[in-house]
Amino acid sequence: MALAVCLLFDGRTERALRSLWDKLEQRGVATLRSHTHGRHHPHLSYVVLLRWRLDAVREAVAALPDRGSFPLVFDALGAFRRGRVCLVPGVPADLVPRQEVVLAAVRDTGAVVHTHYEVGGWLPHCSVAPRARLDQLPLVATTVYDILPLTARIDRAALVDSSTGEVWPLPNLP
Repeated sequence: MALAVCLLFDGRTERALRSLWDKLEQRGVATLRSHTHGRHHPHLSYVVLLRWRLDAVREAVAALPDRGSFPLVFDALGAFRRGRVCLVPGVPADLVPRQEVVLAAVRDTGAVVHTHYEVGGWLPHCSVAPRARLDQLPLVATTVYDILPLTARIDRAALVDSSTGEVWPLPNLP
């Protein structure tokens, strides 16, 4: 179980990413479309929490300044341990400072942060296939590279409970 502060995409980008999920699913690769509860949204996580108080986290993040929407270009394929395949963006100059502000705000609530989202450890990414097998990587790469580069737009943020798919939209985009 985890709670994430997620950056969400505009409609065009979300449709492109869901279409990618569909293509991979049709080719036998499980994606976020079919993972766990099947209620996942294409997203980029600012921070993932292992223990939290929902109301406190919501208030803390909602109190941050609205920094507005921004473009992001995905131009690489990444693979983490245990088969998590993702899209990796070029990182705009202000993205890491934005993430660090959110990280500090949620930490101030007493939340426990997943180590991969700590300062200096965060690698921005958009997960595609959470448990791809080694023999599937060439197929995933071929399918992903058909859509790269992908110019995306981040236009909103939300808290997302990964165990249920429940989403709490935020009034701002920190």
